[in-house]
Amino acid sequence: MVGGGVGGMVAALLLAGDGHAVRLYERLPRLGGKLAEHGRDGFTFSIGPSLLTLPDLFLDLGVPLDLLELDELCRYRFADGSELRTYRDPERTAAEVDRLAPGEGRRWRAYLHWAERCLDASTRTFFAGPLSEPVAEPPIRWRGCRPGGPGGKHPSGEPGNPGRDCHAPRPRLGDLLAVAPGLTLHVLAGRFFRDARLRQYADRYATYAGSNPYRAPAALGCVPAIEHGGGGWYVRGGLPRLADALAVSLRESGVEIHLETEVTEIVAGVERVGGVRTARGETVRADIVIVNADAACLYGRLLPDRARLRRIARLGLSSSAFLLLAAVEGRTEGMPHHSVVFSADYRREFGDIFDRRRPPEDPTVYIGCPAVADPTQAPPGAESWSMLVNVPAGDPARWPMPPEAYAELVLDRLASRGYDLSGRLRFLDLLTPADLRDRYGAWGGAIYGGAYDGPLAPFRRPGNRGPRRGLYLVGGSVHPGGGLPLVAMGGRIVAALVRRDLPRSTRRPAQAQRRAEAQR
Repeated sequence: MVGGGVGGMVAALLLAGDGHAVRLYERLPRLGGKLAEHGRDGFTFSIGPSLLTLPDLFLDLGVPLDLLELDELCRYRFADGSELRTYRDPERTAAEVDRLAPGEGRRWRAYLHWAERCLDASTRTFFAGPLSEPVAEPPIRWRGCRPGGPGGKHPSGEPGNPGRDCHAPRPRLGDLLAVAPGLTLHVLAGRFFRDARLRQYADRYATYAGSNPYRAPAALGCVPAIEHGGGGWYVRGGLPRLADALAVSLRESGVEIHLETEVTEIVAGVERVGGVRTARGETVRADIVIVNADAACLYGRLLPDRARLRRIARLGLSSSAFLLLAAVEGRTEGMPHHSVVFSADYRREFGDIFDRRRPPEDPTVYIGCPAVADPTQAPPGAESWSMLVNVPAGDPARWPMPPEAYAELVLDRLASRGYDLSGRLRFLDLLTPADLRDRYGAWGGAIYGGAYDGPLAPFRRPGNRGPRRGLYLVGGSVHPGGGLPLVAMGGRIVAALVRRDLPRSTRRPAQAQRRAEAQR
């Protein structure tokens, strides 16, 4: 295994459970990839995912997690000062929509119903395996299920809910139409909502794939079905504790983990892979190599392939992130865990990001304030704010202003919309696309690899099989995409492919025995 991101860890855990001898090589000193944190002076900031959905993808693997389900999923503040609060309970959210825009609540219910049907279809097709050869193994639980599954326990202690819609059923006719092929997310939003603010709310789901709502496929609109169907969760201690829990499970399963060990080359012949070579000059033989790194890194450096690299380059880059990590003095009355402060002109904002290739002059800002639910994330009487702005991938040295000046612009915009931190900052640390590029090997600092644009976007993304036998790809830059649920699904897809391709006789029974002994 090359790289220890979440998708790679899931694949490694499943394969170790099958009895394979697994070695994992990670360039950084800890596992988890972008699921990481930044700490300073008693403040802790998430610099990757901040909300967990579909937790069964991890709980079903036996990964121990201390979960807290959020009642309020997110609070949206629009440029005119109005707010929309979304809740786990769809009916409560519909009432909030009606409060914001009278008469639109029924439209939001219709939108959620469409999202559920879209997610049903996607679960049977897109999420079930490689688009070329669905494997649908293991089944994916997503809606109406209490984490823990059949016979399991919800984190609250209530029994799991093994309802029949908890498992991915087989594909059926009509699935293609259910995802609104040919429509962009923005056009889809316009078909459901008359109020411009609600269209902006629906358009935001394009950013979950680092994309532009005016070009992204409508299928990204299925995200509300995940959030309102399965809930939004916080891992106590911060979401990076998920990576720590996965690492513990890997060690208990007998996976051999090599931290601070960079793989510099995939050893391969004309037809199949034979192992990897590390920066220390060590050659490690292997029947299978799974690459949990950016696909551009694989085809540009580890196993150079100019044709595939050109194919990836034609996709263009997804957006990147500019992070402002603020140590805030005092507690903010009424502050939610998750907030989004919208720009006044969404079309102009995405034009800045994807066309003019500059940070938006009027940015939308996501704010995560985990101290609302978890006092361990900041000293007493203080808060840690992780603020994210979508920016173009690429070198920030080419921005019209340096990152420090842009941070001041972002804080000024927030102050004008009711989030004024003047006089409250103990310190402000910044992360730019260059940091994401250098730290995680992300192509140009892009969070999700190639751009997710156009109706054929799912088919243009690099697949899970490499160009040599025994080579597989997993992670946010390949199918099925980025974000915790999707990379976990990708790990399951790759593990299922290996089960299909590698004869059972090549498995290492000693590893399975060690895992059983550890469980006892």
